[in-house]
Amino acid sequence: MKRFSFMLLFLFVFILAFPSNGQAAAASTKINVDGNLLQMPAHANVENVSGNIMIPFRVVGESLGFDVAWEQKTRTVTIQKDSKVIKLVVNQKTAYVDGNKISLAIAPILRTDTVIVPVRFVSESMGMSVGWDNHSKTVFINTQNGDAGNGNGETGTTPNPGAGSGSNNGLAELSGLSFSENRLLLATSGNVKVNTFKMDGPNRIVIDLANTKFSDTFGKSSPLDGNLSGSIKVSGYPDVSNVRYSLYDNNPSTVRVVIDLNYAKNYKLYNESGMYIIDLNTSDSGTPSTPVGGGGKKIVVIDAGHGAKDPGTSGVTGKKEKAFNLAVALKVDKLLKQESGIDGVLTRSDDTFLELKDRVKIASDLKADLFISIHANSAGSSVATGTETYYQRESSKALAKVMHKYLVQATGLTDRGVRYGNFHVIRETKMPAVLLEVGYLSNKNDESALFSEALQNRVAQGIVKGIKEYLGL
Repeated sequence: MKRFSFMLLFLFVFILAFPSNGQAAAASTKINVDGNLLQMPAHANVENVSGNIMIPFRVVGESLGFDVAWEQKTRTVTIQKDSKVIKLVVNQKTAYVDGNKISLAIAPILRTDTVIVPVRFVSESMGMSVGWDNHSKTVFINTQNGDAGNGNGETGTTPNPGAGSGSNNGLAELSGLSFSENRLLLATSGNVKVNTFKMDGPNRIVIDLANTKFSDTFGKSSPLDGNLSGSIKVSGYPDVSNVRYSLYDNNPSTVRVVIDLNYAKNYKLYNESGMYIIDLNTSDSGTPSTPVGGGGKKIVVIDAGHGAKDPGTSGVTGKKEKAFNLAVALKVDKLLKQESGIDGVLTRSDDTFLELKDRVKIASDLKADLFISIHANSAGSSVATGTETYYQRESSKALAKVMHKYLVQATGLTDRGVRYGNFHVIRETKMPAVLLEVGYLSNKNDESALFSEALQNRVAQGIVKGIKEYLGL
Protein backbone atom coordinates (compact mmCIF):
# COMPACT_ATOMS: atom_id res chain seq x y z
CA MET A 1 0.00 0.00 0.00
CA LYS A 2 1.21 3.40 -0.23
CA ARG A 3 1.34 4.28 3.12
CA PHE A 4 0.26 7.71 2.35
CA SER A 5 -0.38 8.32 5.94
CA PHE A 6 -3.46 10.37 5.85
CA MET A 7 -5.25 12.45 8.27
CA LEU A 8 -7.04 14.43 5.84
CA LEU A 9 -8.37 17.62 5.97
CA PHE A 10 -10.06 20.78 6.67
CA LEU A 11 -13.64 21.38 7.75
CA PHE A 12 -16.60 22.01 5.50
CA VAL A 13 -16.91 25.58 6.80
CA PHE A 14 -14.13 26.39 4.35
CA ILE A 15 -16.44 25.74 1.43
CA LEU A 16 -17.76 29.28 1.73
CA ALA A 17 -14.23 30.66 1.63
CA PHE A 18 -13.13 28.81 -1.53
CA PRO A 19 -13.93 30.08 -5.02
CA SER A 20 -16.62 28.14 -6.84
CA ASN A 21 -14.19 27.26 -9.62
CA GLY A 22 -11.97 24.30 -8.77
CA GLN A 23 -8.91 25.58 -10.62
CA ALA A 24 -9.06 28.94 -8.86
CA ALA A 25 -9.26 27.22 -5.53
CA ALA A 26 -6.23 25.14 -6.39
CA ALA A 27 -4.15 28.11 -7.45
CA SER A 28 -4.79 30.20 -4.36
CA THR A 29 -4.94 27.62 -1.57
CA LYS A 30 -2.06 26.62 0.70
CA ILE A 31 -2.08 23.79 3.23
CA ASN A 32 -0.11 24.00 6.48
CA VAL A 33 0.23 20.78 8.49
CA ASP A 34 1.58 21.01 12.04
CA GLY A 35 3.52 24.16 11.10
CA ASN A 36 4.89 22.80 7.81
CA LEU A 37 3.71 24.29 4.52
CA LEU A 38 3.06 21.52 2.00
CA GLN A 39 4.67 21.74 -1.40
CA MET A 40 1.90 20.97 -3.89
CA PRO A 41 3.01 19.48 -7.25
CA ALA A 42 1.48 21.10 -10.31
CA HIS A 43 -0.75 18.11 -11.02
CA ALA A 44 -2.09 17.87 -7.45
CA ASN A 45 -4.82 20.42 -6.83
CA VAL A 46 -7.40 21.26 -4.21
CA GLU A 47 -10.69 21.32 -6.12
CA ASN A 48 -14.20 22.63 -5.54
CA VAL A 49 -16.48 20.07 -7.17
CA SER A 50 -20.15 21.05 -7.06
CA GLY A 51 -19.61 22.98 -3.84
CA ASN A 52 -17.55 20.18 -2.20
CA ILE A 53 -13.90 20.70 -1.37
CA MET A 54 -11.79 17.77 -2.61
CA ILE A 55 -8.14 17.24 -1.73
CA PRO A 56 -5.41 15.07 -3.32
CA PHE A 57 -4.97 12.29 -0.76
CA ARG A 58 -1.67 11.14 -2.31
CA VAL A 59 0.02 14.48 -1.63
CA VAL A 60 -1.67 15.61 1.56
CA GLY A 61 -1.65 12.11 3.00
CA GLU A 62 2.13 11.92 2.90
CA SER A 63 2.28 14.73 5.43
CA LEU A 64 -0.41 13.52 7.82
CA GLY A 65 -0.62 10.99 10.58
CA PHE A 66 -3.06 8.40 9.17
CA ASP A 67 -2.28 5.30 7.19
CA VAL A 68 -3.84 5.13 3.74
CA ALA A 69 -3.87 2.19 1.36
CA TRP A 70 -4.72 2.34 -2.34
CA GLU A 71 -6.04 -0.89 -3.85
CA GLN A 72 -5.65 -0.43 -7.59
CA LYS A 73 -7.73 -3.42 -8.66
CA THR A 74 -10.87 -2.35 -6.78
CA ARG A 75 -9.96 1.38 -6.79
CA THR A 76 -10.51 1.48 -3.04
CA VAL A 77 -8.94 3.96 -0.60
CA THR A 78 -8.62 2.68 2.99
CA ILE A 79 -7.90 5.32 5.63
CA GLN A 80 -6.89 4.06 9.07
CA LYS A 81 -5.83 5.48 12.42
CA ASP A 82 -5.46 3.08 15.34
CA SER A 83 -8.73 1.10 15.38
CA LYS A 84 -10.79 3.43 13.15
CA VAL A 85 -11.13 2.45 9.48
CA ILE A 86 -12.74 4.33 6.58
CA LYS A 87 -13.16 2.81 3.11
CA LEU A 88 -13.91 4.92 0.02
CA VAL A 89 -14.26 3.71 -3.59
CA VAL A 90 -13.57 5.89 -6.63
CA ASN A 91 -16.83 7.03 -8.29
CA GLN A 92 -19.02 5.50 -5.56
CA LYS A 93 -21.11 7.59 -3.15
CA THR A 94 -21.14 4.85 -0.51
CA ALA A 95 -18.42 4.72 2.14
CA TYR A 96 -17.86 2.58 5.22
CA VAL A 97 -16.80 3.83 8.66
CA ASP A 98 -15.82 0.98 10.99
CA GLY A 99 -18.00 -1.29 8.85
CA ASN A 100 -21.04 1.02 8.94
CA LYS A 101 -22.47 2.10 5.59
CA ILE A 102 -22.47 5.88 5.03
CA SER A 103 -23.78 7.96 2.11
CA LEU A 104 -21.57 10.65 0.55
CA ALA A 105 -22.64 13.86 -1.13
CA ILE A 106 -19.92 13.31 -3.74
CA ALA A 107 -17.79 10.32 -4.67
CA PRO A 108 -13.98 10.24 -4.66
CA ILE A 109 -12.47 11.06 -8.06
CA LEU A 110 -9.34 9.68 -9.73
CA ARG A 111 -7.19 12.47 -11.21
CA THR A 112 -4.21 11.19 -13.24
CA ASP A 113 -2.16 9.38 -10.58
CA THR A 114 -3.89 10.55 -7.42
CA VAL A 115 -7.36 10.35 -5.88
CA ILE A 116 -9.14 13.45 -4.64
CA VAL A 117 -11.39 12.88 -1.65
CA PRO A 118 -14.14 14.99 -0.01
CA VAL A 119 -12.54 16.63 2.99
CA ARG A 120 -15.79 17.31 4.77
CA PHE A 121 -16.64 13.64 5.20
CA VAL A 122 -13.15 12.45 6.08
CA SER A 123 -12.35 15.27 8.50
CA GLU A 124 -15.58 14.80 10.42
CA SER A 125 -15.12 11.02 10.48
CA MET A 126 -11.49 11.02 11.60
CA GLY A 127 -11.40 14.17 13.75
CA MET A 128 -8.73 16.83 13.95
CA SER A 129 -8.23 20.52 14.73
CA VAL A 130 -8.46 22.74 11.64
CA GLY A 131 -8.27 26.48 10.98
CA TRP A 132 -8.69 28.77 7.97
CA ASP A 133 -6.96 32.10 7.31
CA ASN A 134 -8.97 33.82 4.59
CA HIS A 135 -6.37 36.60 4.15
CA SER A 136 -3.55 34.22 3.21
CA LYS A 137 -5.87 31.53 1.81
CA THR A 138 -4.24 28.93 4.04
CA VAL A 139 -5.72 25.86 5.65
CA PHE A 140 -4.11 25.00 8.99
CA ILE A 141 -4.31 21.34 10.05
CA ASN A 142 -3.29 20.33 13.57
CA THR A 143 -2.94 16.57 13.94
CA GLN A 144 -2.27 16.78 17.66
CA ASN A 145 -5.69 18.14 18.64
CA GLY A 146 -8.51 16.11 17.14
CA ASP A 147 -11.77 18.07 17.22
CA ALA A 148 -14.23 16.27 14.99
CA GLY A 149 -15.98 19.35 13.71
CA ASN A 150 -19.36 20.95 14.12
CA GLY A 151 -21.80 18.09 13.73
CA ASN A 152 -22.87 19.06 10.21
CA GLY A 153 -21.79 15.77 8.68
CA GLU A 154 -23.14 14.52 5.37
CA THR A 155 -25.19 11.83 7.09
CA GLY A 156 -25.66 12.95 10.67
CA THR A 157 -24.07 9.67 11.81
CA THR A 158 -20.54 10.83 12.46
CA PRO A 159 -18.81 8.20 14.64
CA ASN A 160 -18.45 9.02 18.31
CA PRO A 161 -14.70 9.36 19.01
CA GLY A 162 -15.28 8.30 22.60
CA ALA A 163 -16.96 5.02 21.75
CA GLY A 164 -15.64 2.05 23.60
CA SER A 165 -13.83 4.15 26.19
CA GLY A 166 -15.90 3.13 29.18
CA SER A 167 -14.59 2.25 32.62
CA ASN A 168 -11.82 -0.31 32.90
CA ASN A 169 -12.93 -1.17 36.44
CA GLY A 170 -9.37 -0.51 37.61
CA LEU A 171 -7.95 -3.26 35.41
CA ALA A 172 -4.61 -3.07 33.64
CA GLU A 173 -4.55 -3.89 29.92
CA LEU A 174 -2.52 -6.03 27.53
CA SER A 175 -2.54 -4.01 24.31
CA GLY A 176 -0.22 -6.09 22.13
CA LEU A 177 2.41 -8.78 21.92
CA SER A 178 5.20 -9.68 19.54
CA PHE A 179 7.89 -12.36 19.31
CA SER A 180 11.27 -11.44 17.82
CA GLU A 181 14.95 -11.92 18.58
CA ASN A 182 13.97 -14.95 20.69
CA ARG A 183 12.15 -12.58 23.03
CA LEU A 184 8.44 -12.20 23.78
CA LEU A 185 7.41 -8.56 24.15
CA LEU A 186 4.19 -7.70 26.01
CA ALA A 187 2.85 -4.14 25.77
CA THR A 188 0.85 -3.30 28.90
CA SER A 189 -0.64 -0.35 30.70
CA GLY A 190 -1.82 0.01 34.27
CA ASN A 191 -0.89 -1.86 37.42
CA VAL A 192 -0.07 -5.34 36.08
CA LYS A 193 0.80 -8.14 38.49
CA VAL A 194 3.08 -10.62 36.70
CA ASN A 195 3.77 -14.22 37.68
CA THR A 196 5.95 -16.46 35.49
CA PHE A 197 6.84 -20.14 35.81
CA LYS A 198 7.96 -23.15 33.77
CA MET A 199 6.05 -26.39 33.12
CA ASP A 200 6.91 -29.64 31.38
CA GLY A 201 4.97 -32.34 29.57
CA PRO A 202 5.15 -30.47 27.19
CA ASN A 203 7.77 -27.83 27.96
CA ARG A 204 6.41 -24.32 28.21
CA ILE A 205 6.79 -20.96 29.95
CA VAL A 206 3.64 -19.48 31.49
CA ILE A 207 3.16 -15.76 32.08
CA ASP A 208 0.10 -14.78 34.13
CA LEU A 209 -0.93 -11.12 34.07
CA ALA A 210 -3.24 -10.65 37.05
CA ASN A 211 -5.58 -7.68 37.39
CA THR A 212 -5.42 -7.46 33.58
CA LYS A 213 -7.71 -7.68 30.57
CA PHE A 214 -7.22 -7.48 26.80
CA SER A 215 -7.42 -3.90 25.56
CA ASP A 216 -10.24 -2.93 23.19
CA THR A 217 -7.76 -2.85 20.30
CA PHE A 218 -5.84 -6.05 21.11
CA GLY A 219 -7.93 -8.18 18.75
CA LYS A 220 -7.06 -5.95 15.84
CA SER A 221 -3.36 -6.73 16.19
CA SER A 222 -3.57 -10.35 17.34
CA PRO A 223 -6.44 -12.77 16.63
CA LEU A 224 -8.96 -13.37 19.43
CA ASP A 225 -11.78 -15.90 19.15
CA GLY A 226 -15.16 -15.84 20.87
CA ASN A 227 -13.59 -17.30 24.02
CA LEU A 228 -11.01 -14.51 24.18
CA SER A 229 -8.11 -16.75 23.24
CA GLY A 230 -5.71 -16.99 20.33
CA SER A 231 -2.20 -17.88 19.24
CA ILE A 232 0.62 -16.90 16.91
CA LYS A 233 2.89 -19.34 15.09
CA VAL A 234 6.59 -18.77 15.65
CA SER A 235 9.08 -19.65 12.91
CA GLY A 236 12.80 -19.11 12.60
CA TYR A 237 13.52 -19.66 16.31
CA PRO A 238 14.40 -23.27 17.28
CA ASP A 239 13.49 -22.80 20.94
CA VAL A 240 9.83 -21.88 20.36
CA SER A 241 6.97 -23.32 18.30
CA ASN A 242 4.01 -21.22 19.36
CA VAL A 243 2.75 -18.43 21.61
CA ARG A 244 -0.76 -18.78 23.06
CA TYR A 245 -2.84 -16.30 25.05
CA SER A 246 -6.28 -16.24 26.67
CA LEU A 247 -8.45 -14.65 29.33
CA TYR A 248 -7.54 -17.34 31.85
CA ASP A 249 -9.69 -16.21 34.78
CA ASN A 250 -12.43 -13.68 35.46
CA ASN A 251 -11.96 -13.34 39.24
CA PRO A 252 -9.56 -11.72 39.36
CA SER A 253 -9.34 -10.94 35.66
CA THR A 254 -6.15 -12.69 34.49
CA VAL A 255 -4.62 -12.90 31.02
CA ARG A 256 -2.38 -15.93 30.53
CA VAL A 257 0.33 -16.06 27.86
CA VAL A 258 2.09 -19.37 27.16
CA ILE A 259 5.32 -19.85 25.21
CA ASP A 260 5.34 -23.40 23.80
CA LEU A 261 8.94 -24.66 23.82
CA ASN A 262 10.53 -27.35 21.68
CA TYR A 263 12.65 -28.36 24.70
CA ALA A 264 13.30 -27.17 28.25
CA LYS A 265 14.66 -23.64 28.25
CA ASN A 266 15.58 -21.00 30.82
CA TYR A 267 14.51 -17.39 30.50
CA LYS A 268 14.87 -13.93 32.01
CA LEU A 269 12.06 -11.44 32.68
CA TYR A 270 12.62 -7.69 32.17
CA ASN A 271 10.28 -4.77 32.66
CA GLU A 272 10.92 -1.62 30.63
CA SER A 273 8.33 1.13 31.25
CA GLY A 274 5.34 -1.16 30.92
CA MET A 275 6.90 -3.39 28.25
CA TYR A 276 7.52 -6.85 29.70
CA ILE A 277 10.22 -8.83 27.90
CA ILE A 278 10.61 -12.59 28.35
CA ASP A 279 14.13 -13.20 27.08
CA LEU A 280 15.06 -16.75 26.00
CA ASN A 281 18.63 -15.82 25.11
CA THR A 282 20.11 -17.55 28.12
CA SER A 283 22.88 -20.06 28.75
CA ASP A 284 22.14 -23.62 29.94
CA SER A 285 22.77 -22.48 33.49
CA GLY A 286 20.00 -19.93 33.23
CA THR A 287 22.36 -16.95 33.15
CA PRO A 288 20.92 -14.43 30.70
CA SER A 289 22.98 -13.36 27.74
CA THR A 290 23.79 -9.69 27.48
CA PRO A 291 20.50 -7.72 27.41
CA VAL A 292 19.58 -5.70 24.34
CA GLY A 293 22.02 -2.83 24.10
CA GLY A 294 24.37 -4.39 26.64
CA GLY A 295 28.11 -3.88 26.31
CA GLY A 296 27.62 -0.49 24.68
CA LYS A 297 25.84 -1.89 21.63
CA LYS A 298 23.57 0.38 19.61
CA ILE A 299 19.89 -0.66 19.45
CA VAL A 300 18.19 -0.47 16.07
CA VAL A 301 14.50 -1.32 15.74
CA ILE A 302 13.52 -2.71 12.33
CA ASP A 303 9.81 -2.30 11.64
CA ALA A 304 8.20 -4.42 8.92
CA GLY A 305 5.08 -2.42 8.09
CA HIS A 306 1.58 -3.93 8.19
CA GLY A 307 0.97 -7.66 8.74
CA ALA A 308 -1.82 -10.20 9.31
CA LYS A 309 -5.23 -8.55 8.75
CA ASP A 310 -3.53 -5.44 7.39
CA PRO A 311 -1.83 -6.58 4.16
CA GLY A 312 -0.81 -3.10 3.06
CA THR A 313 -1.15 -2.47 -0.66
CA SER A 314 -1.43 -5.16 -3.33
CA GLY A 315 0.75 -5.29 -6.42
CA VAL A 316 -0.47 -5.46 -10.00
CA THR A 317 -0.20 -9.27 -9.85
CA GLY A 318 -1.71 -9.52 -6.37
CA LYS A 319 1.46 -9.71 -4.30
CA LYS A 320 1.05 -8.26 -0.78
CA GLU A 321 3.13 -5.44 0.63
CA LYS A 322 3.23 -7.05 4.09
CA ALA A 323 5.14 -10.02 2.62
CA PHE A 324 7.75 -7.79 1.01
CA ASN A 325 8.21 -5.72 4.16
CA LEU A 326 8.75 -8.81 6.32
CA ALA A 327 11.09 -10.50 3.85
CA VAL A 328 13.42 -7.49 3.82
CA ALA A 329 13.19 -6.98 7.60
CA LEU A 330 14.21 -10.60 8.25
CA LYS A 331 17.18 -10.22 5.91
CA VAL A 332 18.23 -7.03 7.69
CA ASP A 333 17.89 -8.78 11.04
CA LYS A 334 20.12 -11.63 9.86
CA LEU A 335 22.79 -9.21 8.68
CA LEU A 336 22.67 -7.20 11.91
CA LYS A 337 23.36 -10.37 13.89
CA GLN A 338 26.80 -10.35 12.24
CA GLU A 339 27.54 -6.83 13.52
CA SER A 340 29.27 -6.82 16.90
CA GLY A 341 28.30 -3.25 17.74
CA ILE A 342 24.57 -3.41 16.93
CA ASP A 343 21.56 -5.15 18.47
CA GLY A 344 18.71 -5.34 15.99
CA VAL A 345 15.13 -5.77 17.25
CA LEU A 346 12.20 -6.64 14.97
CA THR A 347 8.74 -5.27 15.71
CA ARG A 348 7.40 -8.40 14.05
CA SER A 349 9.13 -11.55 12.82
CA ASP A 350 6.12 -13.25 11.22
CA ASP A 351 2.72 -12.45 9.76
CA THR A 352 1.30 -10.64 12.78
CA PHE A 353 0.11 -7.06 13.15
CA LEU A 354 0.88 -4.46 15.79
CA GLU A 355 -0.89 -1.15 16.27
CA LEU A 356 1.29 1.79 15.27
CA LYS A 357 1.49 2.95 18.88
CA ASP A 358 2.83 -0.46 19.93
CA ARG A 359 5.56 -0.33 17.29
CA VAL A 360 6.57 3.03 18.70
CA LYS A 361 6.37 1.69 22.25
CA ILE A 362 8.80 -1.13 21.48
CA ALA A 363 11.39 1.39 20.29
CA SER A 364 10.73 3.82 23.13
CA ASP A 365 10.85 1.22 25.88
CA LEU A 366 14.12 -0.20 24.57
CA LYS A 367 15.52 3.35 24.29
CA ALA A 368 16.54 2.47 20.75
CA ASP A 369 19.15 4.50 18.91
CA LEU A 370 17.42 4.24 15.52
CA PHE A 371 14.03 3.24 14.09
CA ILE A 372 13.74 2.00 10.49
CA SER A 373 10.29 1.24 9.03
CA ILE A 374 10.17 -0.76 5.78
CA HIS A 375 7.37 -0.36 3.22
CA ALA A 376 6.43 -0.60 -0.45
CA ASN A 377 4.53 2.10 -2.27
CA SER A 378 1.46 2.42 -4.48
CA ALA A 379 -0.19 5.08 -6.61
CA GLY A 380 -3.36 5.61 -8.62
CA SER A 381 -1.37 5.23 -11.82
CA SER A 382 0.78 2.33 -12.96
CA VAL A 383 3.33 4.85 -14.29
CA ALA A 384 4.61 5.90 -10.84
CA THR A 385 7.95 4.28 -10.02
CA GLY A 386 10.92 4.76 -7.75
CA THR A 387 12.32 4.93 -4.25
CA GLU A 388 11.50 7.45 -1.50
CA THR A 389 12.69 7.97 2.08
CA TYR A 390 10.61 9.85 4.65
CA TYR A 391 11.49 11.68 7.85
CA GLN A 392 9.22 13.76 10.14
CA ARG A 393 11.45 15.44 12.69
CA GLU A 394 14.44 17.59 11.77
CA SER A 395 16.62 15.37 13.97
CA SER A 396 15.84 12.46 11.61
CA LYS A 397 16.75 14.25 8.37
CA ALA A 398 20.46 13.32 8.44
CA LEU A 399 19.56 9.65 8.92
CA ALA A 400 17.08 9.87 6.04
CA LYS A 401 19.74 11.23 3.69
CA VAL A 402 22.20 8.47 4.56
CA MET A 403 19.61 5.69 4.31
CA HIS A 404 18.25 7.03 1.03
CA LYS A 405 21.68 7.09 -0.56
CA TYR A 406 22.16 3.38 0.00
CA LEU A 407 18.53 2.51 -0.76
CA VAL A 408 18.64 4.11 -4.22
CA GLN A 409 21.93 2.36 -4.95
CA ALA A 410 20.38 -0.97 -3.92
CA THR A 411 17.15 -0.70 -5.93
CA GLY A 412 18.43 0.96 -9.08
CA LEU A 413 14.99 2.55 -9.36
CA THR A 414 14.13 6.21 -9.96
CA ASP A 415 15.36 8.46 -7.16
CA ARG A 416 12.22 10.19 -5.82
CA GLY A 417 14.16 11.88 -3.06
CA VAL A 418 14.13 12.40 0.69
CA ARG A 419 10.74 13.76 1.80
CA TYR A 420 8.93 15.08 4.83
CA GLY A 421 6.09 12.80 5.94
CA ASN A 422 3.98 12.88 9.06
CA PHE A 423 3.68 9.11 9.55
CA HIS A 424 2.85 7.99 13.08
CA VAL A 425 5.88 5.72 13.56
CA ILE A 426 8.40 8.40 12.58
CA ARG A 427 6.53 11.20 14.31
CA GLU A 428 5.91 9.64 17.72
CA THR A 429 9.30 7.95 18.10
CA LYS A 430 11.93 9.97 19.99
CA MET A 431 15.05 8.60 18.32
CA PRO A 432 16.08 9.32 14.69
CA ALA A 433 13.49 7.48 12.59
CA VAL A 434 12.81 7.00 8.89
CA LEU A 435 10.21 5.28 6.73
CA LEU A 436 11.51 3.64 3.55
CA GLU A 437 9.26 3.31 0.50
CA VAL A 438 11.42 0.94 -1.54
CA GLY A 439 9.39 0.89 -4.76
CA TYR A 440 5.87 0.96 -6.25
CA LEU A 441 3.86 -2.27 -6.24
CA SER A 442 1.37 -0.51 -8.54
CA ASN A 443 4.12 -0.52 -11.19
CA LYS A 444 4.64 -3.89 -12.89
CA ASN A 445 8.42 -3.51 -13.22
CA ASP A 446 8.85 -2.26 -9.65
CA GLU A 447 6.71 -5.09 -8.28
CA SER A 448 8.71 -7.71 -10.17
CA ALA A 449 11.98 -6.25 -8.88
CA LEU A 450 10.79 -5.91 -5.26
CA PHE A 451 9.85 -9.57 -5.06
CA SER A 452 13.16 -10.79 -6.45
CA GLU A 453 15.61 -12.34 -4.01
CA ALA A 454 18.47 -10.36 -5.53
CA LEU A 455 16.91 -6.94 -4.95
CA GLN A 456 15.73 -7.84 -1.45
CA ASN A 457 19.26 -8.90 -0.54
CA ARG A 458 20.69 -5.66 -1.95
CA VAL A 459 18.12 -3.56 -0.09
CA ALA A 460 18.85 -5.36 3.18
CA GLN A 461 22.59 -4.84 2.68
CA GLY A 462 21.99 -1.17 1.82
CA ILE A 463 19.92 -0.65 4.98
CA VAL A 464 22.68 -2.14 7.12
CA LYS A 465 25.33 -0.03 5.37
CA GLY A 466 23.26 3.08 6.02
CA ILE A 467 22.79 2.19 9.68
CA LYS A 468 26.51 1.60 10.14
CA GLU A 469 27.52 4.81 8.40
CA TYR A 470 25.08 6.90 10.42
CA LEU A 471 26.21 5.30 13.70
CA GLY A 472 29.86 5.63 12.74
CA LEU A 473 30.49 1.89 12.96
